[in-house]
Order: sequence, then C-alpha cells, then structure tokens
Amino acid sequence: MNMQTSSVMAPPAPKTLAQMQLPLAMMRDILIKSMFRMNASLVTEMARVICLPVNVVQELVDLCRGQRLIEATGTMAAGSGNEMGYQLTDQGKARAQDALAQSEYFGAMPVPLDIYRQQIERQSIRNLSITRDQLSNAMGHLILPPSLLGNLGPAVGAGRSILMYGPPGNGKSSISNGIRDALGDKIYVPRAIEFSGQVITVYDPIVHSAAEEDVDDPNSLRRTSGRYDTRYVRCERPTVITGGELTLDMLDLVYNPTARTYQAPLQLKSTGGIFIVDDLGRQAEPPQTLVNRWIVPLEENKDILALQSGEKFEVPFDTLVIFSTNFHPNAIFDKAALRRIFFKIKIDGPSQADFLKIFAMVARKKKMPLDEATLIHLLNKRYPEIDNVYANYQPIFLIDQMIAICEFEGIPYQMTPELIDRAWANMFVVEEDIVR
Repeated sequence: MNMQTSSVMAPPAPKTLAQMQLPLAMMRDILIKSMFRMNASLVTEMARVICLPVNVVQELVDLCRGQRLIEATGTMAAGSGNEMGYQLTDQGKARAQDALAQSEYFGAMPVPLDIYRQQIERQSIRNLSITRDQLSNAMGHLILPPSLLGNLGPAVGAGRSILMYGPPGNGKSSISNGIRDALGDKIYVPRAIEFSGQVITVYDPIVHSAAEEDVDDPNSLRRTSGRYDTRYVRCERPTVITGGELTLDMLDLVYNPTARTYQAPLQLKSTGGIFIVDDLGRQAEPPQTLVNRWIVPLEENKDILALQSGEKFEVPFDTLVIFSTNFHPNAIFDKAALRRIFFKIKIDGPSQADFLKIFAMVARKKKMPLDEATLIHLLNKRYPEIDNVYANYQPIFLIDQMIAICEFEGIPYQMTPELIDRAWANMFVVEEDIVR
C-alpha cells in the first residue's frame, strides 16, 4: 500500500536490522547511549526514543545481549502489558560511557544518506504542479498585476531559481512568503542523517514546522505506528529566509566539537522547500561571490559538503532558491551568473489605479474612512514631488501615520489634507546639510 500525505509518499519503516543499512556498531552504541541517558528499560520505550519499530529494536537488544552489554532484569515491568525489562550490564555502562566520549549523539537513529536520497525524490519540489488559482489564493492579501502571477506561476512550478528585482517597498518579501504558502502539502524531514559513520542533524524546529501527528493509544486495537519511518518528522515544506546576515560559512556543515556531530547547513535544511535570499547586495560577501557558491547546486541539483577530515561528499540539492534584490541585476552579477538563474522577474511599483486599490483596502482593514478631497490632494500635490513614483508600502505607512496622529490628538480616525501632509513628512527626509 502506498502511504500518502497529500501527494507525497511516506518513507516506509524498516522491517529488519539488515534493512537499516547502518554500521551495526553505530546502531548498538546509539541504543546503549540512549538507554544510559534516558533510563529506558522496556523495548517499547527504546523504540520511542530511537524512533525504530519494536521488532527492529528487539533484534538490536538481542544482539547487545549476545555481546553482554544488556541483560534482562528477569521481571515483567508493572503496567507494561507483561513486557520484559532490560538494563545495561556493567560492561554495557562502560561501553556507553566510552561511546558518549566519542560522540554525545543519542536518540533517533540516523537515516543513511542514500536512503534519504530516495525520500527526496518522492517529495521533490520539482514534482509540484501549481495552478494560477493556488497562487492567487496564496497572494490574496496582495494587489498584483495578472501578468506578474503569469510570470511567477511557471517559475514556482519548475522548482528552479528565481531572481526578483525592483525598487524597495513593493512586496518582494511578501511575494516570496506567498509562494511558500501556495505550496501547501507536507513532506518528511529526517531527524538526522548518516554519512561515512558521521551523524548530521537535519530536523530543526526553528526551520521546520511539524504537522499534527496521530498519537497511539496503547489500549487501542488499531495501532497507527509503523505506517511510516518515525526517524522522519512530517512537516510543512520548509522555508529558510536569510537577509543581510547571510555569509558563505552558513552554507557549510556546522561541526559541534562537544557533541562530535554535525548540523546540516541552511540549504540542506530547506530540502523540498524554499530558500529565500532577501536583500541580496546587503550582505558582507559580494552578491557575485554568493551566487558563485550556488552555481553547482543550481545547475546540477547537487551540493558538495565537507567533513572535518576534509572528506567531501555529494548531497541532493532540491530547493527552490529565490533571490530578491533592490539592485539592477546587471549591477551585481556577471552574465554567466545571470544565465544560471532560471527566471528573472521584475517587481515594479503599482500603477496609480492599483495604488488607490491598495490604499482603499488598507483603509478598510484599519477602519480609516476614505476622503476624496484628501486623496485628490495626495495625488495632485504630493506625488508630483517624487515624480509620481508609487510603492506598495506607502498606503500602509501613510494610514498608520494618520492613525497615530488621531490617537494622539484624541480625535476620531479621519483623513484630511493636513493629516496626510504630516504623514508625508515622515515618509521622506528633506535633503539638507546638517551643521555639525
């Protein structure tokens, strides 16, 4: 039976120890470290801690008993449904302490990188098809020209890189978030993966929002566990948003010398989702340098990471990368870099008609009555001062300013030419020399 979440097939749970494709010594050590740290004595408890089916854990327990690291306590634990209790032998405790000295990692058994590759293919961002309606609904809070949705839709559906550029304050960040909301389905994120005997933690509650899970009732005849591999967490498609703080080393594996484990870099955490580089051109690294780092991943759908030992290895790159900048692309990239970014979409300021629609929508939302004379004053007197250049952020800014003034003066919300002039004065700073 195919296990589905929306259209994504879930990772099947391993049925035997042999199916795990992990070094036996590594699995043994993770089990006894978890027993030592979590004081787990029942196979069902161990299964919950190391995220494996009960029968696989029992195989592992039997293996450890054969090596005299675990022994049965000889008693059935109270309230455990006649389940046998186990404990570490003195030799097992010594082995657990040695193993913890080598790596503090315990808990969820990691997923081998090659097994994770198979799940990435099942839930690839490039498998998604997105319709105009889905995108329109996700962008419902924004007033966008139909031609913009027509450009964005194919870009998102292709799951390739997108460069959004244009003047500031026109919603590039909001559009990026709308794209994320349009994706809608759920994927499976591994708690940790294994490569070359090293553990790399991937699931990050800051990046990944876990979906609601069915919790087993131990007294129920119908058990929900075993439907999929619980070494994964079912999540919304992830979104990583970085801005001016992004540096090249954030795209490398992070080694924790105390735990002796690695943490996945941002782009690996965003697998199956979106990586947004906002405000490109504001980072310490030049934009060209940042984009050069993405060239292999964007072209070949794979990334190269390095362990502390210097050993390099390939990981799948399955992420929709959105670059957003206020600079003209020709000013920050060479032609080779631009050629590698698949879609280039200009996000312009609104027309006067769209500006008025946004203004009316914001006013209604904030309970500010519209006043025709004030709007005519704004369009005929103020906007000519800035060559009639409209931006999406301006209606919210002006209306919030008028609300702040009304609240301070203790008067009902209202729109007047005088109030709009006071609001306008805060939106722009007059060019003048300051005597210091």
